[in-house]
Amino acid sequence: MRLLVEAADGALGIAGGRIVAPSGDFDVILRVPDGLLRPGLVNAHDHLHRNHYGRLGAPPYANAYDWGRDIHARHADAIARGRALPRREALLRGAWKNLRAGVTTVVHHDPWEPAFEADFPLRVARVASAHSLGFGGELPAPVPGAPFAIHLAEGVDAASAAEVGALAARGLVTRDLLAVHAVGVDDAGIALLRERGAAIVWCPSSNRFLFGRTAPAALLAPGIDVLLGSDSLLTADGSLLRELRVARETALVDDDRLLDAVGAVAARRIGVEAPALTAGARADVVVLRRPLLGASEADVALVVANGVLRVADPALVPALGALADAGRLETQDGVVRWIGDQRVSSPERGLATSIDSSRAAR
Repeated sequence: MRLLVEAADGALGIAGGRIVAPSGDFDVILRVPDGLLRPGLVNAHDHLHRNHYGRLGAPPYANAYDWGRDIHARHADAIARGRALPRREALLRGAWKNLRAGVTTVVHHDPWEPAFEADFPLRVARVASAHSLGFGGELPAPVPGAPFAIHLAEGVDAASAAEVGALAARGLVTRDLLAVHAVGVDDAGIALLRERGAAIVWCPSSNRFLFGRTAPAALLAPGIDVLLGSDSLLTADGSLLRELRVARETALVDDDRLLDAVGAVAARRIGVEAPALTAGARADVVVLRRPLLGASEADVALVVANGVLRVADPALVPALGALADAGRLETQDGVVRWIGDQRVSSPERGLATSIDSSRAAR
């Protein structure tokens, strides 16, 4: 299917999973005259199968290990109910949480799942990971040039601070390290992480829920790469868009670095191509009705992931023609969106049609 997207700041075509020039014939034309084009977002940290539980725990905690033990004792029934959801459905709950927020690439901080290779609706970056020093068993040997993610210093006690040195002793504090959370890093740990060129994966709303604070300002200051992660809804406020707003409210990282934290810097550090809207680029495209750093899911007009339309404002559905039947309307937190759950291998369908969404009821 050839798709044309027209927004307030430009137009682009999509064909064969790539961005193409906005010229020639198109099967579907989507016009969002009050929308802004941007590449799909990169979420550097989530647990896709844990977004249907809701927040669990009774914070604050000294560290994430205490939280883990507490919720298994305090909320055993809720955890059992959550685990009863079929695995693929649980993973898809996380996928659609991300897609509705404009995320087209995500790091799943857990073992690789076969579901990711069978018509999964967004890209899951294959990043090596270990849960933490305290949970998860044997750590891998360092592989130069390969990103490696681990929950590090996720707490506010001395044991959390000591994890940076312990990880360094295993040869894993390098430029390849994606240090997730890093709430309890002390001055020595800050100096070591910055000196070695590690990147920080920042999840401020999750940190604040568990510990009442987030990573130290000295760690996040310019001179170190910061990536943003939504974490799962077990601890976080919401999607990556919500995390961007929380991050901005802290004033610890300026706007340009926040944009890079879900864009070019995040892509480089997890080992995928930089997001782009140029011809030939992977067709991961979002149209927002307000600037990214102030946007919510209600401002997401459409999302294309790897060339496939995945999310659309209901006002755009009449423009989809027969393609509309490959999705459904769903409401989440009061926001109604068409969700395109068609298989990537589905035959191309539909005649060229168009609609100006400014004339449709929202």
